[in-house]
Amino acid sequence: MGMKCVGVDVGGTSVKIGVFEVTGELLHKWEVPTRKEEGGKYILNDTAASIRKTLEELGIPLEEVKGVGMGVPGPVMPSGYVEVCVNLGWRDMYPEKELSEMLDGIPVKSGNDANVAALGEMWQGGGKGYDDIVMVTLGTGVGGGVIIDQKIVAGKHGLAGEIGHIHIRDDETESCNCGGVGCVEQISSATGIAREARRKMAAVDTPSVLRTFGDKVTAKDVLDAAKEGDSLACEVMDVVGHYLGLALAQISMVTDPEVFVIGGGVSKAGAFLIDVLYKHFDKYTPISQNKSGIVLAKLGNDAGIYGAARLILD
Repeated sequence: MGMKCVGVDVGGTSVKIGVFEVTGELLHKWEVPTRKEEGGKYILNDTAASIRKTLEELGIPLEEVKGVGMGVPGPVMPSGYVEVCVNLGWRDMYPEKELSEMLDGIPVKSGNDANVAALGEMWQGGGKGYDDIVMVTLGTGVGGGVIIDQKIVAGKHGLAGEIGHIHIRDDETESCNCGGVGCVEQISSATGIAREARRKMAAVDTPSVLRTFGDKVTAKDVLDAAKEGDSLACEVMDVVGHYLGLALAQISMVTDPEVFVIGGGVSKAGAFLIDVLYKHFDKYTPISQNKSGIVLAKLGNDAGIYGAARLILD
């Protein structure tokens, strides 16, 4: 039997857990509900108990586990200190230390969930075969992760890779949930794309299939309609592509990754989305023809457990 590693992805509704070979093969995955009551104090206990029970069922002794990696929804300081995870109720914690103590002292390493997902995509997903990637996750919000030489760049304050909160749009008036105004997340997230469509429908009277959805329009509706050539939907995606392409261009002037890996629910639009992004990215990087590729993520919701497991292998 070879050594195993465990990846834990702590989310607001469930904790996803996977047992892996150190080579990157997923052996078994499952999840437990996230109990957020009383400041999230049950989450690590539940996780530790579930890991013990499942390893026992799989016939894997704890001694054969090299360690446990964990992605958490908030910034993680280099010391492992977590100041706050808003969605969990956690404050002032060292989750690595706590989980390690609950599992007989085996090594535990943690990182921000978006950074960890990026590491997963580099290891076994859309970024496999590359050492330097920047991942952008377009979901309810916009997350990001920067991987250089196969390592997460977390920054001194855990803020590296917060791509969703780069200010990009001066004429925005509403506030982002980070407190800023005109963030990437406000236009490129699923919520942002839908909001942009509502604004566009109110501003112009171009006929569009989107009008049948009214205020209930979703990002998927917009992308589906744009793929079919609906002119209003195409205009919306052009605005979205402009701002996100601009952000990618700025990021590439700082880190110049081999590829950008695009994930999250919005990335289900596939090649159409990549083409829109590349058009604008290309426009804002005239300095060179040798530049980053833009590819789709491949691991979906499993990126977090893959990346968490990979944390422990360094």
